[in-house]
Amino acid sequence: MINDALRHRPTPALVIDRAVMERNVTEMAHRMRKLGVALRPHWKTSKMVEAAHMQSRAGCVGFTCATPAEVECLLDHGYTDLTWAHQPVGPPKVAFAVEANRRGRVRVALDSLEAAGPLANAGTEAGVAIPYLIEVDTGLGRAGVVPGRAVNLAGRLARLDGLEFEGIITHAGHLSSFGDNRSGLVAEGRAAGRTMVRIARALRRTGFQVSVVSVGSTPGSTSTPTVSGVTEARPGTYVFHDANQVAVGSTDLSGCALTVAARVVSAPRLGEAIIDAGSKSMSSDGPTSGTEFGRVLAEDGTYADIWFHRANEEHGFLKGPAVETLKVGDMVRILPNHACATVNMWSGALVIGDDGTLDEWKIRARR
Repeated sequence: MINDALRHRPTPALVIDRAVMERNVTEMAHRMRKLGVALRPHWKTSKMVEAAHMQSRAGCVGFTCATPAEVECLLDHGYTDLTWAHQPVGPPKVAFAVEANRRGRVRVALDSLEAAGPLANAGTEAGVAIPYLIEVDTGLGRAGVVPGRAVNLAGRLARLDGLEFEGIITHAGHLSSFGDNRSGLVAEGRAAGRTMVRIARALRRTGFQVSVVSVGSTPGSTSTPTVSGVTEARPGTYVFHDANQVAVGSTDLSGCALTVAARVVSAPRLGEAIIDAGSKSMSSDGPTSGTEFGRVLAEDGTYADIWFHRANEEHGFLKGPAVETLKVGDMVRILPNHACATVNMWSGALVIGDDGTLDEWKIRARR
């Protein structure tokens, strides 16, 4: 909501509803606890130490990171059980992986002998065993070995010194492409989980000890971890949710904790309003369907009939049947399509408490 405290703040501003965020954190922790699945949330969504503390208190076992900066920040704040869900390729990242494992247990993702070799050599030379998970492509078409080659790759990596095998990892990010086809999304999510469990069983039959079968994504959090044999889930966006999560059925609007507050600065043409939040304030990632940058929320938290349809660097263009109700000086809240990428554009966020007061949280480990 837009309260008096927020109205007296400059815009644009990144705004978090703390009560909604806490509910999201609690609900996901409860869901995974009921399944008997460890929760290792992806910290790239928030990049806020306060969020990490909240998630830790709710019972997560550790965190997932995307970048060395995220790993380093969490290590600095006492979180030492981390997964760096990326291939550490190149001398700087290899050196960082070794050093990070002097400070904590930071497992990495590997999907090739080429990526593993330099890491193994560095680990051996430093006397540090680098824990790793074999990344499996369960449909996203990004990084990851195809399922049929996972066992073979595991055998080749096992011959390298300086590494320590823990298990397998996947990110079923392709589930977002199902839009409002909820039944298709759930079926595909479960299929990804079954693929991972089959690979884990095949690895165990060949003598591997597989302690981690890790699956990711907020859209898949109600399907992929429900497969018996999955041991860990790594959702990230759930902490705030966004317009795309609403579109795929991960939540409804009441679960969206993150918005961008902006003011109407010009209304020079009929049917259009210009705001002071542009492409430097909002991720340009598109919606699951359509082309808009985000949706304007009404005072009651529902969608207003107003779309953020175009952006320059410091200006946003609003259109829609209700846009003519806006006048210069009005404050609006916009729900971004993608929370993770939007947060990364800011150095801090305003956090609205239950009593309407505002706190400020720093956004860290940006790049």
